[in-house]
Amino acid sequence: MQWRSIVVGLVVLRLSLSCVLWLAFGLGPNVSWGFNFHLKESPKRSYLSFFDGNKDEYVRRYSSFPDTLKAKMKGMAKEMFYFGYDNYMKYAFPEDELNPIDCEGRGPDVLNPSNININDVLGNYSLTLIDTLDTLLVLGNVTEFQRAVKLVIDTVSFDKDSTVQVFEANIRILGSLISAHILLTDPKHPFGNVGFEGYDNELLHLAHDLAVRLLPAFENTSTGIPYPRVNLKTGVPPDSINETCTAGAGSLLVEFGILSRLIGDSTFEWVARRAVKALWNLRSNETGLLGNVVNIQTGQWVGKQSGLGAGMDSFYEYLLKSYILFGEKEDYKMFQAAYESIQNHLRKGRESCNEGEGDPPLYVNVNMFSGEIMNTWIDSLQAFFPGLQVLNGDVDNAICLHAFYYAIWKRFGALPERYNWQLQAPDVLFYPLRPELVESTYLLYQVTTLTSLRKMPKCGYATLHHVVDKSKEDRMESFFLSETCKYLYLLFDEDNPLHRSDNKYIFTTEGHVVPIDKRFREKQWNDLFPCEEGALAERKPKNPPLPSNISNCNRIPEERRYTLPLKSVYMRQIDHMVGLF
Repeated sequence: MQWRSIVVGLVVLRLSLSCVLWLAFGLGPNVSWGFNFHLKESPKRSYLSFFDGNKDEYVRRYSSFPDTLKAKMKGMAKEMFYFGYDNYMKYAFPEDELNPIDCEGRGPDVLNPSNININDVLGNYSLTLIDTLDTLLVLGNVTEFQRAVKLVIDTVSFDKDSTVQVFEANIRILGSLISAHILLTDPKHPFGNVGFEGYDNELLHLAHDLAVRLLPAFENTSTGIPYPRVNLKTGVPPDSINETCTAGAGSLLVEFGILSRLIGDSTFEWVARRAVKALWNLRSNETGLLGNVVNIQTGQWVGKQSGLGAGMDSFYEYLLKSYILFGEKEDYKMFQAAYESIQNHLRKGRESCNEGEGDPPLYVNVNMFSGEIMNTWIDSLQAFFPGLQVLNGDVDNAICLHAFYYAIWKRFGALPERYNWQLQAPDVLFYPLRPELVESTYLLYQVTTLTSLRKMPKCGYATLHHVVDKSKEDRMESFFLSETCKYLYLLFDEDNPLHRSDNKYIFTTEGHVVPIDKRFREKQWNDLFPCEEGALAERKPKNPPLPSNISNCNRIPEERRYTLPLKSVYMRQIDHMVGLF
């Protein structure tokens, strides 16, 4: 598949708006897996009869979306962003995050270095401001973008005694600096002439400085898979563990690769590609699946769970996005093989999303070697996967999985961090304002609920500590402004420069905007891996042929492009599945 056919404009499959408003339906855990509804469809009934506006409650309620409502939602999304951003700047900057309940700033937990929930992310480098730079441009605020860039240039230094997670520093800080630099210097000026006098590539220099400080993670590792954490001053801590997750080690290639191609130094892309290939070569010979935790010295899998959520999610995402950006065929070969293994071993339920009988399609957690189900929960990070399926052209599967996650949202007004699909109840109850569902919604070009997110404390938007009783935790993570608000705004801003047909952009896993540009398909060096030709062919997984439930854009029936994408009978089934009836 050529990258142009994958990308489609902004890398957004822009379905007909009347076709995608089904997301606003109540979808939501009453039916455990293994319980079949035995849905019967009369062959004499036309498919379109399911969408008879006089008979179907979903169509009656959601078959249109007035321009006035879109404009209102756009304004609400912008208001949400500025409520969080302005209060961060007022009460928290230059610290990393805002505590929205106490109206205070938050930095690393220096008194408790083992508090990795905080210290993995917060490095004492004005995280939220940096992470938010390109969102300001997406919202059209050139003046504040320029002011924020100057603040970063004048106040941010990475010469800090902070031990951070390589993955988080890469996607939140490095990715944002690179994105903002590219948008500042882009000769196409998609957001207008946003540059300013005196800018001398300082953001790129900061990005380079940070990347150099992350490089020690790749040293002294027998496999080439990096250590999970580095100290920005001293390198890998002496007490560092030898275990890392697949996503953390294998989701560095987009940012490192762009940096290498901007500055003409292959080092960063080389180490990131080496880590991806090392992980790929550790996949199971039988299933083609990877585990979720690996020992970086021995190459042994410590965590043998294979799924789409935490610990694995962005590994798959970056295989495809790296191919789209860099055009390296091996990236797409790996993605194709990984996607085939996912469909063969993780996907359960009926063969087709919109046809037939049986349980709704669902992707479960399995043992990487045997393919047997390991548990009965899924996590909120998996909600990114429908968006990735859209990029891959598998719209049919994306629709069903997206419907399931939105059903959970409809029931709780948020996505619990873990949801047990057999017990039909949350296993882990908090919701830290994650963007994955909104991201997938945007890539399906649909609407989502703003009202659930608008219940805010005094100074910003707080993590939900409990999705049932709605108690809050005093933390607003940077991705709420850099991703969640950005995707919400773009859902309703049809005239945004990113949506113009002549502009082709892709989002990093942190939601940062980077152009699909021919300069990123050109290398200023001869060969990244001169001794590794044919590495991908070394171990071919023993999988059956690609199943028919992998579809592409052209396989969506013509009539479904102008109606609701999921038949009402299946919508109701998913409603029951998550307990809305």
